[in-house]
Amino acid sequence: MTVLAAISLAVTGFAVLVSSWWWIPAVVLLALATTGVHDLLQRQHSVLRNYPVLGHVRFLLESIRPELQQYFIERNYDGRPFDRDVRSMVYERSKGTAAEEAFGTERDVYADGHDFLVPSIAPRPVPEAVPTVRIGGPGCTKPYDMALLNVSAMSFGSLSANAVLALNRGAALGGFAHDTGEGGLSEYHLRHGGDLVWEIGTGYFGCRTEDGGFDPAQFAEKAALDQVKCVSLKLSQGAKPGIGGVLPGEKVNAEIARVRGSPKGETVVSPPYHKVFSTPRELVRFIARMRELAGGKPTGLKLCVGSRREVLALCKAMLDEDVTPDFVVVDGSEGGTGAAPLEFADHLGQPLSEGLLTLHNALAGTGLRGRIRLGASGKIATGSDMVKRLIQGADYTNSARAMMFAVGCIQAQRCHTNTCPTGVTTHDPRRARALDVGDKAPRVHRFQRATVESAMKIMAAMGVDGPHELRPHMLRHRIDPATIRSSDELFERLASGELLESPPADWAADWKSADPDRFAP
Repeated sequence: MTVLAAISLAVTGFAVLVSSWWWIPAVVLLALATTGVHDLLQRQHSVLRNYPVLGHVRFLLESIRPELQQYFIERNYDGRPFDRDVRSMVYERSKGTAAEEAFGTERDVYADGHDFLVPSIAPRPVPEAVPTVRIGGPGCTKPYDMALLNVSAMSFGSLSANAVLALNRGAALGGFAHDTGEGGLSEYHLRHGGDLVWEIGTGYFGCRTEDGGFDPAQFAEKAALDQVKCVSLKLSQGAKPGIGGVLPGEKVNAEIARVRGSPKGETVVSPPYHKVFSTPRELVRFIARMRELAGGKPTGLKLCVGSRREVLALCKAMLDEDVTPDFVVVDGSEGGTGAAPLEFADHLGQPLSEGLLTLHNALAGTGLRGRIRLGASGKIATGSDMVKRLIQGADYTNSARAMMFAVGCIQAQRCHTNTCPTGVTTHDPRRARALDVGDKAPRVHRFQRATVESAMKIMAAMGVDGPHELRPHMLRHRIDPATIRSSDELFERLASGELLESPPADWAADWKSADPDRFAP
């Protein structure tokens, strides 16, 4: 911009002193310089703040619908072409503008794998009050009312300080929860007063001893903060189950190193496993210890489901010890990440649908479902996504990618390089300043509110008054062009206590071999 302004002034001088013909390029350059100054000062578009003038080319190309806009979407939403431009829908909702479109669906409703929700001939009125989910089992003394849609786990370090501030301030405005991710509890999580789910991973960042172990005193001190409403133990992440998180060294500045308790400038790799337990029984006992250290606040787990036998072993340990987590967040293998090997992202772990049903059935079959709330995370961006997951067994949902869209992410896929063009995932001060917290925080709030409202409208159209009335037969799945099955026809649902009384044939072998003193896939 400085160079452009200098050239503009020089050419204007030629126009005044040499020849009037110089006014033609002078006017063009002055217009560009004026546009650039405006771009630097405005706060709505992060791309323009970082790339004045040039950034308009991107918006011009994306305004040409539908071919060029679809072409310039950097990554398909779920590995297949978008049913609609989900990112644009999130942008519109976050800005408070209408998300309706003319004409009909862009989906191939006869394609194999197409899901649809069943509307009723007699829709219900949309409830004025949006329900919440009470988190807190028998061992919890400070239950928390969780919103139906919350900010999923994204760490400070992976995200910039401004992105964390915007997400938390948005959560405070809307009364929903903000999961810190495993990267520690920073001042940016605390500044605006939004409710927090403090996530502890294998690196124990924020409650870490010098040798990388768990520090109960640090944990108790921070868990006692009023803003921390729940604590969560991360076992695995959907995009990379079986390996720990990675934060490249170029992003580990002095501040992040202090929050995480790690060396500045060195790549931070979380271990793939926890030091504090090695068996299902030890894990359950550690959950009880965390809840005690947290003063009775809701304590839970987060995992990407792999082996059903290991899930059942965990359930047996819960029964033996009479200890249960207050919540379990199921992270689908389709979830995103800032950095992971492609093979892990594409080939390990159960997708969210299967993971949710596995957890729900295991807990129901062992009579534990009523004590534990299930959260769902993994590419949840719309009201229909929420309703689908609620039908499949979730009590509430979390969203990461769509929340990033709400604060300005354009999926440039530069998260791991510290060169994010919109300031969402960079710690370069010049780039990070492009994300204006005052503008983006209300967008997070508006997106969450509009998406929950959409889910409530969909449920009303299905003839139910809320999530408690949703049933598996209300979700249909196309097997092939001539065959449709409902969710209850495709997936078995175990009755409460069924595994304890008479395990179904296809569960019997896993149930028998599940060992509460051994993880064995």
